[in-house]
Amino acid sequence: MQFSNRCLNNFMMYCPPAFPLLMMLQIMLKSGGSMRFRVIIPCILFSCGSAFADVSEGLALLDEGDIPAAAEAFQTAFEGGDGDGAFYLGRLFELGLGAEVDLSRAAQLYAAAVSKGSLPASNRLGLMYLDGDLVIRNYSRAFELICGAADQGDANAQFNCGTLYRDGRGVDADPAKANDYWKAAADQGNIAAANFLAAATLEGAGIEADQAAAFALYEQTARQGNAMGLYEVARLSDQGIGTEQDKVAAYTYAILAAVRGYPAAPALRDRIEAELSSDEVIAGQTAAEEWRAQPAVEPSETASE
Repeated sequence: MQFSNRCLNNFMMYCPPAFPLLMMLQIMLKSGGSMRFRVIIPCILFSCGSAFADVSEGLALLDEGDIPAAAEAFQTAFEGGDGDGAFYLGRLFELGLGAEVDLSRAAQLYAAAVSKGSLPASNRLGLMYLDGDLVIRNYSRAFELICGAADQGDANAQFNCGTLYRDGRGVDADPAKANDYWKAAADQGNIAAANFLAAATLEGAGIEADQAAAFALYEQTARQGNAMGLYEVARLSDQGIGTEQDKVAAYTYAILAAVRGYPAAPALRDRIEAELSSDEVIAGQTAAEEWRAQPAVEPSETASE
C-alpha cells in the first residue's frame, strides 16, 4: 500500500483512503514511546541553510514509514527555498506524526511556508483563520489566503474558496462563483468539490438545475468509493431522479454507502430492501459484494477555466 500525501495536503472532512495509513503510522510511532524527529526551529523559521533536498524525497521517505528522515528532508527542502517543506513539517506536528501534537508550532510553520509561496500552506493557514482556534478569527484574511491559493490552481483551496463564496465569509455570497471554484477543483479530481457541485446542480443553486448532470457527478465520486457519492446515487436511483428508477441498483449502492459509514445510508438500505422481492434482495447483495471501486482518472495539471 503506497502512502499518499493527500491527507497531509488537506484538512477537510473528506479525507482520502490513505488516512488510515497515517493513523497506523501514528499509532506505531507512539507505541514505541520515545521516537522524535529533530527540528531546528530557527532554521525552519528563517531559512538559514542552503542544502538541497526535494520535498518528493521526504514524501518517499514518509511512504516508507521513516518519519524522522522525512522530517529532515522537509526541513532541508525549506532551507533550500521550497516553502512546501515547512508545510509538510507543519502537517507532521499537526497530526502528531513523529512528535507530540503541537498546533501552535504547526501554525508557525504554515506561516513560514506561506512566506515562501507554498499554496497548500496558504490554504491550511487560511482554514485556521476561518476556524479561529489558534489565531484570531479573520474571515478577510482567510479569504485572502485560501482564494489566493485557489487562483493559483490549488485544488483543495479551490474547494474551500467555493465554500467561502457559498457562505459569504470574507466575501459577498456568490453561488455562481462557488460553483466555478468547485468545478475547477473537481476537474483536478477533488471528490468533495464534485459532490458539492452535484448538490448545487441538483438544486439549481447558482447554476441551471440539471438532474442528469448532478447524477453523473455523484456517479463519478461513487465509482471511486466515496460514501456520499454512493448514498446519493442510491437515493436518486431509488426515486428515478436524473436517471431511470432502479430499485435493485439503489439497494446495492445503499449497502455500499452504509458499509462506508454514511449516516443516512442504513435507513435507506432497509427501506428499499422492504420493497424488494427475495430474488431482488439477493441480486442487490451479490452486486454489492462484487462491486469494486475504480481509481480516479489522472487530472490535468491545471484546473479548467
